[in-house]
Amino acid sequence: MLMTLYAVGDLQGCLDPLKNLLEQVDFNPSRDTLWLTGDLVNRGSQSLETLRFVHDLGSSAVCVLGNHDLHLLAVAFDIERMKKSDTLESILAAPDREDLIDWLRQQELIHHDSARDITMVHAGIPPQWSIPKALKRAAEVESALRDDASLLPYLNGMYGNQPVKWNKALVGIERLRIITNYFTRMRFCQADGTLDLVAKEGIDTAPEGFTPWFSHPNRKSRGHRLLFGHWAALEGHCDEPDVYALDTGCVWGNALTLMNLDNNETLRCDCKELGK
Repeated sequence: MLMTLYAVGDLQGCLDPLKNLLEQVDFNPSRDTLWLTGDLVNRGSQSLETLRFVHDLGSSAVCVLGNHDLHLLAVAFDIERMKKSDTLESILAAPDREDLIDWLRQQELIHHDSARDITMVHAGIPPQWSIPKALKRAAEVESALRDDASLLPYLNGMYGNQPVKWNKALVGIERLRIITNYFTRMRFCQADGTLDLVAKEGIDTAPEGFTPWFSHPNRKSRGHRLLFGHWAALEGHCDEPDVYALDTGCVWGNALTLMNLDNNETLRCDCKELGK
């Protein structure tokens, strides 16, 4: 049988709904491939099990990093304290903790399949960047995550809402922070990439002068298929051609969405019924 490519929205420690969907499509890791939009862990009750499951899929899984995945790295390396809502304790106490954390460090911020012309990112791509430019900028953060000498300085400095806009003259941690915020935290921005990281609800909550990152008419990634997660308040609704919002709020008791990238069909699992 032919290989099928699937993509799934943010799991956030909700493994049972994922297994339910994969069973429904008869997913076979020796044949099929699963893309994941990031935020594998946190807030759900199965963070460790989820991380292990995706890790064990090996080359059959392609994952980009989300803000919760980066938060796990910061906590694991004693840069950040856990929050009351975090569900990361089981990962930190696991005997395979080091293997899982090292695997997470190797993941991408953006994944681009040139043959299919599909790009996946956790939060979005700022309107002023083309796909090649976005991949180039993502590689700067990926390099910092994978390099032992750069890792701790990066994690220590990645938090914050400044700068609010990309400038190619930026250097050091400010440069890496704005790149990180674009790819893992962005919802609303202006046409020049100026960010608002405060508004987090639906499109109708956009601050004055800001719109969703994907709606800018002159967005340089137009004409390419884009997959993203992160924005659960959209409930999977995105009217932009070739842009697919896959985070449908499973961890909040809504649904997990699986998309067949070969035919664009979607399948949802009601997370309330499975108890997440």
